[in-house]
Amino acid sequence: MPERMHAVVVAEPDAEWRLEERDRPAVGPDEVLVRIRACGICGTDLWLAQNKLSFRPFPLVLGHEGVGEVVAVGEAVTKRKVGDRVGVFMMQKACGVCDFCHEEHTNSFVTAANCDNPTLTGVNVDGAHAEYVAVDVGGTVLLPDAVSYELAAPTLCAGYTVWAALRRADAKPGARIAVVGIGGLGHLAIQYAKAAGYHVTAVTRNPDKRDAASELGADLVVTDGQALKDAGGADVLMHTSSNHAAAVDALTGLRPWGKLVMNGIAFDDMALPALALVSNSHQVVGSAHNGIEYLVEALDFVARGAVSPWVEVFPSDRVQAAYEKVVAGDVRFKAVVTY
Repeated sequence: MPERMHAVVVAEPDAEWRLEERDRPAVGPDEVLVRIRACGICGTDLWLAQNKLSFRPFPLVLGHEGVGEVVAVGEAVTKRKVGDRVGVFMMQKACGVCDFCHEEHTNSFVTAANCDNPTLTGVNVDGAHAEYVAVDVGGTVLLPDAVSYELAAPTLCAGYTVWAALRRADAKPGARIAVVGIGGLGHLAIQYAKAAGYHVTAVTRNPDKRDAASELGADLVVTDGQALKDAGGADVLMHTSSNHAAAVDALTGLRPWGKLVMNGIAFDDMALPALALVSNSHQVVGSAHNGIEYLVEALDFVARGAVSPWVEVFPSDRVQAAYEKVVAGDVRFKAVVTY
């Protein structure tokens, strides 16, 4: 095994994503060393690279949608073995000693937000945009044999996020699900909702995405909240957009006792219509990664062919081109870099 490796390094805010040679990481007693074969680019990676979110000083090695095979295990590891195909997701490890951890919660984004010192792959420690990454064994998930690395990578965050949100919504069989925003999250939300047996409406003002939404399985495609209401409304609104205004407008089409499930994160203000929320007994639910069992389920949908991420694949020497294309919004719908 080589002692050196290539990693994608972001030297400073808004800097070029550049391949650099670095020492291969050593594996700790509770860690596994993963030879990364592919890693997706997430919207969170953009914000970290642009310093809109900051959890540690630059330079950064980003990436929390990494997949590959285990090539070494620490002396205390029993859950993984050399040769296992695994995914490396963001919520790697809780500190285990703070007040929140003493409550013994399942690892999730809530843990990431409330643990005093969580380990977050590609956020506050080096991530998977590299040939090798060493991570706590609890920060890995086994990949089904039927899932390629290129399709597994975006499932580790985008697919995980939307499927966990659908589970959190707890909609009745045959419910009407509306997906607001057809992008990295939204294109998967349509597929997961359809695969789970729901009636699916896509909400987008972008004429270029109307045909894509139908191809992804949407039963209807509408432009705004009034059109959604006129088409029968929705029991659950999946907010997957990077613009809060689109989701607020779509609330016009939310049925009584319906739920707005928040997946999208944006920097514009979000002002909710209080009278409509109270009068219709609407619920606003925040949701991200709600436990690894939902990631296992999300991967199973892909393994069975019920869901298939739309990806554009870039070799590692074109990672800057991949980053620029994601920033420009020109990827349909997830960029995956191979290593």
